[in-house]
Amino acid sequence: MNEELDYAQMLEIPVNTVNVVKKKSIFRRKEKAQPQEDLKAQVVESVNERVGAFVAAEDLSDPPKPEKVKAKAIGKRDRANVVIWTEAVLVGVIAIAIFVTNLLLPNTVVNTFLSSFSKKTVEEPAYTEFVLSPVVSDLSEAEVAVSESGVLSFVAEGSVYPVCKGKVSNVVEENGLFTVEIAHTSTFKSVITGLKNAYSAKGTAVAANIPVGYSDGQNEVKVSMYDNGVLLNCFTLNDEVPVWKS
Repeated sequence: MNEELDYAQMLEIPVNTVNVVKKKSIFRRKEKAQPQEDLKAQVVESVNERVGAFVAAEDLSDPPKPEKVKAKAIGKRDRANVVIWTEAVLVGVIAIAIFVTNLLLPNTVVNTFLSSFSKKTVEEPAYTEFVLSPVVSDLSEAEVAVSESGVLSFVAEGSVYPVCKGKVSNVVEENGLFTVEIAHTSTFKSVITGLKNAYSAKGTAVAANIPVGYSDGQNEVKVSMYDNGVLLNCFTLNDEVPVWKS
């Protein structure tokens, strides 16, 4: 009977029946025989009570399932990787689209919008902010005159200087004489004509104290200043030095 009780506890299930064998005692007097069916019922009830108490005392909550949690964590990591790769692909597609657009359609709205961030607006000085310099050397005997329209001119041998610093934007030779155009800003420029020699090539930066050409004294040298293509006459001469009118 003990073996069947232990087995019932291991299975944690109620017992419906059991075989009972009652050994006769040689030391006791004969007792009144108890029906075998009643004895079986008592044993079954006792076993069920013990098994029920044992099951109730146990923690019947489901144990943790680490394998499922791990699988769930792996699933989240996989989804995160998919999102990262998707974003990287989208960025690459956008970069390629912008490159192709810049190559084939440079004047699109997108390119104009993007270029507005890359270009910095540089404020240029007005032409009146430049200090003008003489176009001939202080040692020269040339007599420089200015016309009513604003053109400086002289006939003398010697070096010729720009009116102020800038960059040579063009050099033209015609009939053995050179014309040098100097850009001081994007709108303000000066033009020197009648030079026998030009010292500076196109793209060369020049300063007011460095000559840009040479006159042999056989031809008239003229110096004109322009702003936005308009000839300037708002200056006068002060001892061969051009000065802006106030």
